[in-house]
Amino acid sequence: MTLIDSPVANTANIARALRAVGASLTITADPAEIAAASKLVLPGVGSFGAAMRWLSSTTVDGAIRGAVARGASLLGICVGHQLLFESSSEMGVTQGLGLLRGGVRRFESSLPVPQIGWNRVRSNGSPLFRDIASGTPFYFVNSYAAFSAEDAIGEASYGEPFIAAAQNDRVFGVQFHPEKSSRAGLQVLRNFVAWT
Repeated sequence: MTLIDSPVANTANIARALRAVGASLTITADPAEIAAASKLVLPGVGSFGAAMRWLSSTTVDGAIRGAVARGASLLGICVGHQLLFESSSEMGVTQGLGLLRGGVRRFESSLPVPQIGWNRVRSNGSPLFRDIASGTPFYFVNSYAAFSAEDAIGEASYGEPFIAAAQNDRVFGVQFHPEKSSRAGLQVLRNFVAWT
């Protein structure tokens, strides 16, 4: 499994969690290695625009798309999840990787933004949530989310319903932080590691 070594991500924490569930891990930002990978994890924190600029400037964006086109599986986490969508309205419209349908916008509810803390995820039986009951809480830190996605496999509410997890064929994304979500988060990572 290949973990993309993004400077706008908590790579070390995710690497620890992936190893804890049995992943044999390569950590790299080399586009050639990423393009050749069969299973990828794209982490991310901070702003969508900064993360997308790094992906573009390093040609890692094309490497990810190329790997997926060859049949690689991909898991995006937090901002890495948002980057999988077609666009984000954070600080103006920025195009994403376009691997999941839909866009990302800021929460419009009266609740404090960002959302920080545990929130229940209603899941629909995707392999990513195997052995995890619908309604299990996961840990979130986010001001932006996808709100309407044909590819949704998990939903939560923060003043308004939003997409907590999505899947398009072999491409998965989770808005929450599995590495901070206790046993359920580790199970999500375990399920992705086991996904074939």
